[in-house]
Amino acid sequence: MVSVIIPTHNRCDYVKEAVESVLAQSCRPLEVIVVDDGSTDGTAAVLRSFGASVRYVAQPRSGVSSARNKGIRIAAGEWLAFLDSDDLWLPRKLAYHLDYIRKNPHIRVCQTEETWIRNGKRINPRKYHKKPSGHCFPLLLDRCLVSPSAVMIHRDIFSEVGYFDESLPACEDYDLWLRIGCRYPIGLVDEPLIVKRGGHPDQLSATVPSLDRYRIQAIAKLLRSGSLDNAQIKLAFDALNRKCRVYGSGCNKRGRFEEAQSILDLPRRLAAETSPCQRGVNAVE
Repeated sequence: MVSVIIPTHNRCDYVKEAVESVLAQSCRPLEVIVVDDGSTDGTAAVLRSFGASVRYVAQPRSGVSSARNKGIRIAAGEWLAFLDSDDLWLPRKLAYHLDYIRKNPHIRVCQTEETWIRNGKRINPRKYHKKPSGHCFPLLLDRCLVSPSAVMIHRDIFSEVGYFDESLPACEDYDLWLRIGCRYPIGLVDEPLIVKRGGHPDQLSATVPSLDRYRIQAIAKLLRSGSLDNAQIKLAFDALNRKCRVYGSGCNKRGRFEEAQSILDLPRRLAAETSPCQRGVNAVE
């Protein structure tokens, strides 16, 4: 019923523990797919050591979105669950998910709470990191509140909203949650059933600068898509204005004046692109 998809790149120690946490589930998945995105360490040997328990797929280095998308395309399960290769599942993670969707058959996307570990020490998330449930599009615009390692998605969702955007070097999950959240409620299993391990130097947040520019790009793409209703368009323009002001101000401080002007002008340019019936709700400042 559930295919588990794990993208990885040069994390042979981490991915071994991640796979072991999936194989230790009280409710075993239909399959475990690990997509090796061009690793040059011992990842291949580690994954092949699991034998038939793991479906190992190697590809040239193409990025985490490409790896996840390959897993989606080859998965056989009705439901797809993702796990980043540096994170872990607790043993009843899938069991809680399946119980939740049995009790809430209208839900097509759900996630669990999580525990955060950074550099080996537990840290507490801030109040604004609280995971939402239900129709939560306004909250998703502000920040990324869905974790790939915590989420389970019905495969039909991807036929409607599309896959992870492979053109984004970061914030590809934020982009997907916006496309899902404007259409569907998101369920929440209010138990911390994953362990997110952070602080290591190869994380995208540490290697990709200026992440907000990709969040801005995601909102702009969504506004151009024509998939939002008028209330959502207003919310999206409000969020876009806020993020453009902050990012544009940072560019000015760093002497990147041309980039700052382009970002600050973006909401107005987008407003000019929208259809006449939408212009009255565009929040352009």
